[in-house]
Amino acid sequence: MRGSIRLGKIFGIPIGLHYSWFLIFAFFTISLSLTFRDTKDWSVAQCWSLGATTSLLLFVSVLIHELSHSVIAIRNGVPVKSITLFIFGGVARITRESSQPSAEFRMAIAGPLCSMMLAGFFALIWWPTHNSNDYVGELTGWLAGINASLAVFNLIPGFPLDGGRVLRSIIWAVTHSYRRATNIASKIGKGVAYLMILGGIVLLLFGDWYSGIWLAFIGWFLNNAAGTSNRQAELRDSLKGFSARDVMSRECPLIPGDLSLRQLVQTHVLPTGRRCFFIADGDRMDGIITLNNVKAVPESKWDSVTVSQAMTPAAKIESAQPDDNALIVMDRMDEAEVDQMPVLENGQIVGIIVREEMIRFIQTRAELGI
Repeated sequence: MRGSIRLGKIFGIPIGLHYSWFLIFAFFTISLSLTFRDTKDWSVAQCWSLGATTSLLLFVSVLIHELSHSVIAIRNGVPVKSITLFIFGGVARITRESSQPSAEFRMAIAGPLCSMMLAGFFALIWWPTHNSNDYVGELTGWLAGINASLAVFNLIPGFPLDGGRVLRSIIWAVTHSYRRATNIASKIGKGVAYLMILGGIVLLLFGDWYSGIWLAFIGWFLNNAAGTSNRQAELRDSLKGFSARDVMSRECPLIPGDLSLRQLVQTHVLPTGRRCFFIADGDRMDGIITLNNVKAVPESKWDSVTVSQAMTPAAKIESAQPDDNALIVMDRMDEAEVDQMPVLENGQIVGIIVREEMIRFIQTRAELGI
């Protein structure tokens, strides 16, 4: 949830508000307020208050949409790290993919179904009120339409949209191959993204700058997301059959705990470019210190603070065993939000797994064709 304001937890899931959300909230509020001003005989205060209320409830609807994904994910044993509202709506951060196509289908379809239910809920309120209470009628009418549009848009088979994930689950069930299903769904997702970009350009040529820029921007975002998702799937597939022992580095730099942070930076970090060091008593690990630990201490105190004071103690560190499945280790690294994990055997350090080195391991095997 970096770059986000934490709002609290729902069902134990941290909810965050990315700073970009304020831009889209302001945009929707202004657009709706101007629409109400042009179509309704209302005061300026009424137009702006309804615009802001509609925008706020829209993002509450988006949050409920993401919560529906998350609840189904948790019920299927898939951890949900957080939900963040941002400029494109919302995203649930799921740290591990589902292990079965049926679970993937349920997780993906939950969001659009929830949005359709919200559209029906607001339509039920709109029906008896739109002739008697114009204010409530406009509010619920807009929310019903937007939620219905959100459901339809998300069902577009453009991975990683919900519809693309539904498509992947179906291909996965037919081919029995997660990797092949992801590859096909990603290619279709890229095709949908290119069509959106092309559609945006056409709209721009016809003078519809607002719709054109927005559609092209969404297409660009979807294209990048599809490519990233496919690369992640390739990495996961390439790690199958390997253990922590296979992907770990045996070069484990050990440093004394009484070293100052200034000495650490000048004699170890800058000359080698390493970002992670062990503090150990013999071969037994006392803790680990990374650049994040160093940066958490003001530079003015680097001469007086030792690495043992700034380190993360061993008791708080996620570690792996040499025979642990490499794919499971990567999932654990994602859940713990770390880029490195020590490998211990009988309490002794035997290696370290670094995310970048794990990726290079896979790339080197691919280049060699093995």
